[in-house]
Amino acid sequence: MLSDALSEEDLSLVHALQISPRASWTALGEVLQSSPAALAARWSRLRDAGLAWVTVHPMVRGPSTQMAFVEVDCLPTHRDAVVATLCRVPEILTIEVSARGRDLLLTVVTHDWFALSELVLTRLQVDGVLRHRTSLVTDIHLEASDWRLDALSRGQALAVGRIEPPAPTVPTSVSAVETALIDPLAHDGRLGFAELARLTQRNPATVRRQFARLAGSRIMKFRCEISQESSRWPISCTWFCRVRPDHVSETAGLLQSIPEMRGCFSTTGESNFMFIVWARSVKDLLRIEKKVAEAQPSLRFLDSAVAFATPKRIGWLLDRAGCTTGDVVVPAF
Repeated sequence: MLSDALSEEDLSLVHALQISPRASWTALGEVLQSSPAALAARWSRLRDAGLAWVTVHPMVRGPSTQMAFVEVDCLPTHRDAVVATLCRVPEILTIEVSARGRDLLLTVVTHDWFALSELVLTRLQVDGVLRHRTSLVTDIHLEASDWRLDALSRGQALAVGRIEPPAPTVPTSVSAVETALIDPLAHDGRLGFAELARLTQRNPATVRRQFARLAGSRIMKFRCEISQESSRWPISCTWFCRVRPDHVSETAGLLQSIPEMRGCFSTTGESNFMFIVWARSVKDLLRIEKKVAEAQPSLRFLDSAVAFATPKRIGWLLDRAGCTTGDVVVPAF
């Protein structure tokens, strides 16, 4: 099992980077009681093995950003080819292969409404795709970057959260000069300013200023991810539900307290509410469903989709074990 590959120290480091993805090894060492060199070596091992990575993705709560979940049905003989084609679409951040109800579940993020319409109406016309159904996200109650491994103590988590300085003032706009930093950061979100300067052939001091402006623009978000099998929550399941409009806020608040919760969204369609969990086992899904039902009796479960595989997550292409292949399709910003 891949979960055996990660020690408690490994999980603690990944948890810390979930909270503060670009924190220095020195600052993290004080919290984790480890030397900066040891932490750097540990992270290098995890990253090289494809077990964990830091990247950037579009800020899904942007003023014009559009997010949607698209269910895709394929010809059985074409599924692998369809997946390979869709993995190359930058606006498709994540692809899951579902156990039932749909062949694929896509997470789509575009910078505006026109781009979303063009993707759904034109670019999903791929050979082997039979049909697709789109649920537009009308509100984001919880996103996967909020999920934590729960490997740190509460005190440690709070200490890590205090490491990074407050975000700079939001500029009115960013230019292509600043956004050129996104590509290298998508491949390695922990790149230092010297390495960013080398990759972009710029002065380190200039890169530092451009990075601050880009980070302040709120168009991107840093995120530390982990191979799901290695996280000790190897089962991913998405529930499609119906919630009364006047119960949405209450329901979202209740679900956010469940440790396994990886995402919670209001959507259009018959199922106007979706939530995603990572569970320890298939049997554990029943416990989570019962817990949700007891917390909010008015919620109606319409369907659920367990993922057999995740070929792509936040732009990174993964192998069948959920580890990175080193191939990154930088999301559209």
